[in-house]
This record gives sequence, C-alpha cells and structure tokens, in this order.
Amino acid sequence: MPLAESAGALDGAALDILFRTARTRNSWQDRALPEGALQAIYDLAKWGPTAANSNPARFVFLTSASAKETLASVASPGNQAKIKAAPVTVIIGYDLAFPETLPKLFPHAPGFKNLFTDPVATEWTAFRNASLQGAYLIIAARALGYDCGPMSGFDNAKVDELFFAGTQIKSNFICSIGFGGDEGLFERLPRHQFDDVCRVL
Repeated sequence: MPLAESAGALDGAALDILFRTARTRNSWQDRALPEGALQAIYDLAKWGPTAANSNPARFVFLTSASAKETLASVASPGNQAKIKAAPVTVIIGYDLAFPETLPKLFPHAPGFKNLFTDPVATEWTAFRNASLQGAYLIIAARALGYDCGPMSGFDNAKVDELFFAGTQIKSNFICSIGFGGDEGLFERLPRHQFDDVCRVL
C-alpha cells in the first residue's frame, strides 16, 4: 500500500521534522528548554516497544554547568564544548538489574524475571533495548520541536564511576538536546539506497 494511502500516516512535514530534514547538531543557541520539557520528552519516548516491556534504559539529564563540566571532563576533546554549550546533555544508560522490575512492567508473566540467569544474555538484553529507548528519546525530542546531538566519544568506565556508582547501571551513549545552531553543521551526508543494504525474501 503506498504511504499516502496508509491509514494514520504522518504528513510529509511531520516526517521531515522527525527524519528527512532533522540534523545532528554540533552547536547550540543560548536558549533554555521550557519547564517540563524533559518530562514531556520522556513521557512520549517511554511508549516505544522493548522486549518484554523491559524498559532497561536509565536517563540522567545534566542541566547544571557543574554536571555538564563533570561529563565533559571525561569526554573526547571534540565533544567537550558541545556538552557544555547545550542546555541539556542526557546520559543514556542501561540497568543490569532490570529483571527486578519485570513483575511490575510485565505483570501477566510474573516469573519472567527468573529467565535472566545468564549475565551475558542479561547485558545484551539491557544494552539492546536501552539503545532502542535512546533512539526513541531522540525521535520524541524532535517531535516536540527540539534538536539533538547524539555522541559517543567519552570514557564509559569513568562516566559509570561518576554518575552510576553503587548501581548496576552502565552508560551507553550521550545526547545533547536543545535548540541547535548552524555552526559546525555538516552538509547533508549521503545514505545507503534500499537496494544497497536491504533484501526482501
């Protein structure tokens, strides 16, 4: 069925905001997010699907200069200024203790948490699904009119020590959120075409 005929499909302008004209930002306007913006972003992103509704992602939103400075101190030189200039930079982590929440989040199968006895499988499940949730967070932020600048380029072990000490949470990636500037904006980069990377069997 052509996209234009799909029931409930977003219009072209909405798809542009989410995907086609959205850009990864490397600089930021000196403009704060409105009150309640972070909760609104999360409250939209939380509805994205995860395996067994596990929701293993944990988010630390850094808004103070001191918190952003701490994160920047363990980031690569190219990311330090971006972190400090953005109104918010969020650490997306994954909680290895997520099975303990499954009785609440997956109540029709209260014993499901007992399947996670293999630490490797538990970590892969947490990492994979928290990565999905990080992507949902980016799409939610864009949908609400904010720009995003996702990044790796930091010392995960040091971030875990600084922000997740005493927990089973591990850092995955970080993402600045705000109103982007055009400084440092790359030309639109190419993408693979469907036939280059996709097969239909």
